[in-house]
Amino acid sequence: MRRAAPITRQRTLDHRGRVLMDVSAREVWGDVADCVAISRTDLHEVLRGSLADGVARLGVGVTAVGPDGLVTFDDGSTRSYDLVVGADDIDSTVRGAAFPDVRPRFLGQVCWRFVLDGEPDLEGWTARLGPNGRTFLTVGLGDGRVYCYADTNSTTATAPDGDWRDRFADFADPVPRLLERATDAYFAPLAEIDDTRWTRPGLVLIGDAAHACSPSMAQGGALALEDAVVLGELVRDRDVTEAVEAFTARREERVRWVIAQNHRRDRARNLPTPVRNLVVRTVGTKLVKVNHAPLHATP
Repeated sequence: MRRAAPITRQRTLDHRGRVLMDVSAREVWGDVADCVAISRTDLHEVLRGSLADGVARLGVGVTAVGPDGLVTFDDGSTRSYDLVVGADDIDSTVRGAAFPDVRPRFLGQVCWRFVLDGEPDLEGWTARLGPNGRTFLTVGLGDGRVYCYADTNSTTATAPDGDWRDRFADFADPVPRLLERATDAYFAPLAEIDDTRWTRPGLVLIGDAAHACSPSMAQGGALALEDAVVLGELVRDRDVTEAVEAFTARREERVRWVIAQNHRRDRARNLPTPVRNLVVRTVGTKLVKVNHAPLHATP
């Protein structure tokens, strides 16, 4: 993937910059595949580029989905489909139409995300763990671009008062420099959907629309892509009714594993800081390998 940057190591530091864990990506993923980082914009372009002209209809949103596969779009048009796939994020309109009682559950954390240019020295994957459940992550995207992610515990799902960057002012370099440039960060509360009602006749939910989860395992995007691959295989090999019926059985165990590991990691990050740092320093590499081992299997 020419647009992707290699990730050879995963490093975890404390908020002062001291190394707690440094593990090879090959140790974590074995021979599954190379570990790379790519921006969502570039990934979207790669995926769209694989489609024939006219396959994807862009610039319209879904406003309603009927039980008979009739979809209404926000430009007033309608269209009927043999299979409706809801891949429309955590606040899914498709899910709301099919399962109106399934709603995201706030996880007690909020986050900010942004991408900066001009940071060629920030390569690879580095997480910095601060006191009171705070994290600052950087991932090099290549060509001097870096993805930055910051989160903290919160009792409410709304953006806190004041300048959010002050909450990470005690982190060591390069965090202060990055925060000074973070003038256009995207804010979001962290939430999950722990419900396996992903299908009904003629309809399937995938990705965050089905099973949004904490980013602690960094598997949300991966699960969505796996969903798409699995659903494609099922539709290719079976009729639509059989494919829909088989989807949950094929995906549930793997999704539940990731959600369970997220919960464990989120609990661990809120241990007293000296205890958490000691755990990461002494058994962190072993735990990361154990967490990811079941994901080596084909989804």
